[in-house]
Amino acid sequence: MPGTNLTREEAQERARLLTVDAYEIDLDLSGAQDGGTYRSVTTVRFDSAEAGAETFIDLIAPAVHEVELNGKALDVAAVFRDSRIALPHLVAGSNELKVVADCSYTNTGEGLHRFVDPVDQQAYLYTQFEVPDARRVFASFEQPDLKATFRFTVKAPSGWTVISNSPTPEPSDDVWSFEPTPRISTYITALIVGPYHSVHSSYEKDGQSVPLGIYCRPSLAEYLDADAIFDVTRQGFDWFQEKFDYAYPFAKYDQLFVPEFNAGAMENAGAVTIRDQYVFRSKVTDAAYETRAETILHELAHMWFGDLVTMQWWNDLWLNESFATYTSIACLAYADGSRWPHSWTTFANSMKTWAYRQDQLPSTHPIMADIRDLDDVLVNFDGITYAKGASVLKQLVAYVGMDEFFKGVQAYFKAHAFGNTQLSDLLGALEETSGRDLKTWSKAWLETAGINILRPEIETDGDGRVTSFTVLQEAPALPAGAKGEPTLRPHRIAIGCYDLDASGKLVRTDRIELDVDGERTTVPFPAGTARPAVVLLNDDDLSYAKVRLDEDSLRVVTEHLGDFTESLPRALCWASAWDMTRDGELATRDYLSLVLSGIGKESDIGVVQSLHRQVKMALELYAAPQWREAGLTQWTEATLAHLRAAEPGSDHQLAWARAFAATARNPHQLDLLQSLLDGTQVVEGLAVDTELRWAFVQRLAATGLLDDDEIAAEYERDRTAAGERHAASARAARPSEEAKAAAWASVVESDKLPNSLQEAVIDGFVQTDQRELLAPYTEKFFASVKDVWDSRSHEMAQQVAVGLYPALQVSQETLDATDAWLAAAEPSAGLRRLMSESRSGVERALRARAADAAATA
Repeated sequence: MPGTNLTREEAQERARLLTVDAYEIDLDLSGAQDGGTYRSVTTVRFDSAEAGAETFIDLIAPAVHEVELNGKALDVAAVFRDSRIALPHLVAGSNELKVVADCSYTNTGEGLHRFVDPVDQQAYLYTQFEVPDARRVFASFEQPDLKATFRFTVKAPSGWTVISNSPTPEPSDDVWSFEPTPRISTYITALIVGPYHSVHSSYEKDGQSVPLGIYCRPSLAEYLDADAIFDVTRQGFDWFQEKFDYAYPFAKYDQLFVPEFNAGAMENAGAVTIRDQYVFRSKVTDAAYETRAETILHELAHMWFGDLVTMQWWNDLWLNESFATYTSIACLAYADGSRWPHSWTTFANSMKTWAYRQDQLPSTHPIMADIRDLDDVLVNFDGITYAKGASVLKQLVAYVGMDEFFKGVQAYFKAHAFGNTQLSDLLGALEETSGRDLKTWSKAWLETAGINILRPEIETDGDGRVTSFTVLQEAPALPAGAKGEPTLRPHRIAIGCYDLDASGKLVRTDRIELDVDGERTTVPFPAGTARPAVVLLNDDDLSYAKVRLDEDSLRVVTEHLGDFTESLPRALCWASAWDMTRDGELATRDYLSLVLSGIGKESDIGVVQSLHRQVKMALELYAAPQWREAGLTQWTEATLAHLRAAEPGSDHQLAWARAFAATARNPHQLDLLQSLLDGTQVVEGLAVDTELRWAFVQRLAATGLLDDDEIAAEYERDRTAAGERHAASARAARPSEEAKAAAWASVVESDKLPNSLQEAVIDGFVQTDQRELLAPYTEKFFASVKDVWDSRSHEMAQQVAVGLYPALQVSQETLDATDAWLAAAEPSAGLRRLMSESRSGVERALRARAADAAATA
């Protein structure tokens, strides 16, 4: 059941009227093993500023049995409508409300999600409340600035465990009665219930002792590397408490790896839920461990920024997420003993490319977005909110100084603990500690949309000595449909000067840090200095801007990209080349040549895996159709050569095996996949374990070489939740009309699949080698997407709207069909935004294909 959309004005009025004191929530989950509904009893005490005022409380429930306000029973039929309970005739001062309802377990990852593990047939529950889904479990004033204390009492099946924000009590007759939480927002309350496996430890320092817990399903317990997770967690406690100068604000810290989780993780106070794919069942590369570590630290940072101090309204969501992203990367980069001191390289090559991509869509928006209602915020967990915001915070740190930045943060936490704030509260604290006026900076960076491009203009004399050096700044026109005007911004950047040493390596010989502002900025370069081989703007990745190389630097980088001695300048050049490819400034075939010439020298496994994904995307979407197959053949042959040449057992070997499996195409390559799968051939050091087997199965199924019985046999080897997802995806990937029709019906014509299986079926359905087979579904998509959006929860509807959009049908006809639908369907703002973004991807692919075709001509 979708809930009623809450507007900003409604939230402001409710916050003006109410001060919420405490919730007592009593849930009977004793029947959870069988599913259905459960009894939810909410008692909430709150103050009203006015006598006789009327407001409402939020609740999504199939049945409401009682509503009692200040001791008086209200007519449920009269007051409960469209996920709201009207509360008339409030008294001035203290009010007490009691709501008794039947609420539903979900299979969508929203509210109280219920999952049955196929291994032990036991049910496992967890809550996911951000943005507005606490109202699916208990009656609540569902907005972040109406904080309160929460006391949960839960009846659970015998032998199960219940975890919440407060420390876990001893149960009495299977009833778990928790102590009240500190004052927190509804969306960070949590319950995790089931026969979970757990490992416990503590964080101890200078007399402080914080209990730590890690939980997962018993079927994953053998894979749980709890010591490694505790190590990262303790590193975060050390670094954050030092930088924030504020002790961890909650009574314990549990991390719960839960099934079928829609996001990476969620910052519930003291009870962080994390997708259990981070409990690795098979060998993964170090990049996966780094990503998991960043997720762990991101959520830990939220305990202060987001949970202790919370945004007043969702327009500051960016600050919540960007701060956690920036500080998690900084912790990985700077904390003593960190395993990933190169984390800014990963950030430049993954997070920032996400931001640049998002910022060039018609839905681009200022970092501080105008969030009018819940629909706006639900589609705003995007590359601007996370990655552009974090990039800009990194620039802000360079602008004011790291020490001054964290001194301001310390003052901010102390002044606003357990309260709500706006951006101006943080900027005011930073102005106080840094002495800088941040109002102009804020207006340029946070209140305007779009991206800048920085280019070097270098003039030399006949001896190759620099006579002038200027940084040119451009503000390209915003995409059609985007709001706002192009804006030139102040940038704090470093310029790296690189030369080839005697061994052929590119080493930095000079670094210039300066402020760039306006269209032209003169660089203070010593007169008569020999021109460096490579001039790299935004070296060290201090600012947020697209960077271009001058002609001489591009020529050297094309020949020597893999020869930078440091990973970050390599990553910045890789990112620039990828951006040029997406913009149609570099033909796909030239991008492929560049990658093939340098990737063998790339030591950073995260960069290697990013390049694998980007090359595959470029070949499948941006290559001229008449050359695409030749390009894919060239790439696949290269992946096999690198697989055979890689060090046995190395991360690079595993990454190349996955890249090879993703595009294997001719009979010889597919025979090799089959032989690796059945063990008749081996690659020395390559463990064809559970997850790698499924990667091979997916490709063999998509090319028609495995039938349903063979997929079922593979599932028998791995009768787990992960195996169930992989099998569903493989069945949907089969290149037959029957397989596609069955997959489509299960997702679009039925709403019975849980979130994870729906996602798996969509992933399998969309195969880039099957454009002709999928072509008839373009019309079906436009005929059904609005009904899906209007009838399903946000997460489930978004999977369909984004995942089944005909992005592979790169043609003017797809653009025209989208335009016609947008004109006729009258979609909600959220659905219109997602459709416009998908349309933009097709439009970009058409431009890139034209550039690639022109390169051949």
